Amino acid sequence: MRQRTLFLIKPNVTKKDLIGEVLQIVEKNGFVIEELKMFKMDELLADEFYKEHLEKSFYSELSEFMRSERIVGAVLSREEAVSKLRELVGDTDSNKAELGTIRSMYGDSKGENAVHASDSLKSAEREIKLIFG
Repeated sequence: MRQRTLFLIKPNVTKKDLIGEVLQIVEKNGFVIEELKMFKMDELLADEFYKEHLEKSFYSELSEFMRSERIVGAVLSREEAVSKLRELVGDTDSNKAELGTIRSMYGDSKGENAVHASDSLKSAEREIKLIFG
């Protein structure tokens, strides 16, 4: 089944000017970029986007990082988009991500792991609405 999912290129990648390289990997893996935008996340958006993490010890660091630089948001589509994108991006901890995944190539740490990919269709729908309206 064709699905849509949200993909974010995080600040540690955008500040290194590697946006094109990451998008090229996504396209070469069968994803269609339906929508694309560059934006800066503010505190309100960070709090809503990561609301399940608000009370966790790492949240302030995550929020500060996500607000530190430009982010690229993309709505991607293909068959089984959510699971296929999760495979392509790799483990949340860049140091544990399988070689060849986006996070193994571009992530700097567990916290600065290069990209975000929705973890379910329900999350994708919510996150796309938050980022793209």
